[in-house]
Amino acid sequence: MSMLLLSLLVLAPDAAPADPAPPRDWAATLRTDAQAMHDDIAANHPGPVNTLDPDFSKRNDAGLALAVARAGKASDFAGYYYALKAYAASFDDGHLGYGTTDKAPPFTARWPGFLTGFEGVAQVVKTRADDAPVPLGAVLEGCDGKPADRLAAENVGAFEGRWFLASRRMLRGGQLFVDQGNPFIARPVRCRFRVGDMAREVTLDWHPIDNATLTARVRDTNQMARAPIAARTLADGTRWFALSGFDGDPDSADAKALGPLIDAMHADRAAIAAAPRIVLDLRGNNGGSSDWSAQIAAILWGKQRVEALPSTSSVDWRASADNVKTLTEFGDHVRDAPGTSDDMKRWIDATVSGVTAAHDRGEPLWRSVEPADLAKTPGEPPAPPAGPVYFVTDSGCASACLDAADLWKALGAIQVGQETSADTLYMDVRQDVLPSGLTRIAVPMKVYRGRTRGSNEPLRPVHPYPGDLRDTGALAQWIATLPENR
Repeated sequence: MSMLLLSLLVLAPDAAPADPAPPRDWAATLRTDAQAMHDDIAANHPGPVNTLDPDFSKRNDAGLALAVARAGKASDFAGYYYALKAYAASFDDGHLGYGTTDKAPPFTARWPGFLTGFEGVAQVVKTRADDAPVPLGAVLEGCDGKPADRLAAENVGAFEGRWFLASRRMLRGGQLFVDQGNPFIARPVRCRFRVGDMAREVTLDWHPIDNATLTARVRDTNQMARAPIAARTLADGTRWFALSGFDGDPDSADAKALGPLIDAMHADRAAIAAAPRIVLDLRGNNGGSSDWSAQIAAILWGKQRVEALPSTSSVDWRASADNVKTLTEFGDHVRDAPGTSDDMKRWIDATVSGVTAAHDRGEPLWRSVEPADLAKTPGEPPAPPAGPVYFVTDSGCASACLDAADLWKALGAIQVGQETSADTLYMDVRQDVLPSGLTRIAVPMKVYRGRTRGSNEPLRPVHPYPGDLRDTGALAQWIATLPENR
């Protein structure tokens, strides 16, 4: 069971108007927040007590040292922010996250009139203003004597992490020609492009772009789509389930949509299983709770088949006071919420009890393993689906989305679409706001043992989709032509 756990930031009521605050000392703010980030990771992350990751604490110390060393260039919010962003990115872990709170000042942005995105290893102009100096499809060769791949790795990858993943480059590569004041990189001045068979040298004219327009432009550099969670039947009888999020918070939009959808799947199971094909559409899903995918698997293949899958993995939880508090609060929140499965209730109760007891004994880790005598579902499983079951992934599929892919693939489903993102063996996060109140971090609380899929290992589709994943109609037509590789 995997659950993305998020602690809530509670804001105090607005204070009475006061005299304007003095200018902030950004260097001091950076040093204070960097130390707090370091100490939170040291106290609550499994890494420092994971004997199979002996260099983790050294990486944490090195990240702190670099952030503190950069304090001399932190003269504004951007300097503060990018120093800590690079600290978080240095772990190459999608679950060790960093972001702003609603108290953070807005960024101002500039661009040269175009943005590039990745197509394989090439960086291609994906969106442009009418007066941009390069056309759509122009291929970036380099800037200021630096080749394109190195430029992206240094200016973007070093602040995003996991740049070795194709999915990460696809998702974040559109930031290369966005200037938000990062003082730790050199903004490109003169770039060389390949336009057809011709080379073109361009001196960049950086000018302001508003944040709403920039968001839309960056979206054009990748193929991310996020359809509302829903079920539908296509004209050819295909049963299509859009599963664009697995948030485990009962108050979330995902949970409020997934509960009724799963209830309807239970009621209509016979008709779904008889369909010529079933499509589980994970586009836009970047994780949450693996309980949702387990419930769907039990409906389609039968709980008996799910329970019969071989399992060699276990989980070690960091038994810290903060993690005990987070797990306890989460359990209180979800235990009696609508849509919470019996398996989830048993899991959260056992986890809270085990982590709490280990903390009380002074033990750094608590191992969660499935009891050998756990009662299995009696009887024979229902007949499996008559036609193939496909699951669609995109480059954002991570965390509990990857858990879903692992499970469904083991049961015979066929992956189509794009290569997924990847995760380390550190999972299930809690969030903390740093002392300044401007930014927050997400810190994993558990580590997998014996997981079949390796650390930061993506899943590659049996059938890579050759088109634009945002076009659902074309995607559905393409899936209907696939052979039944089961």
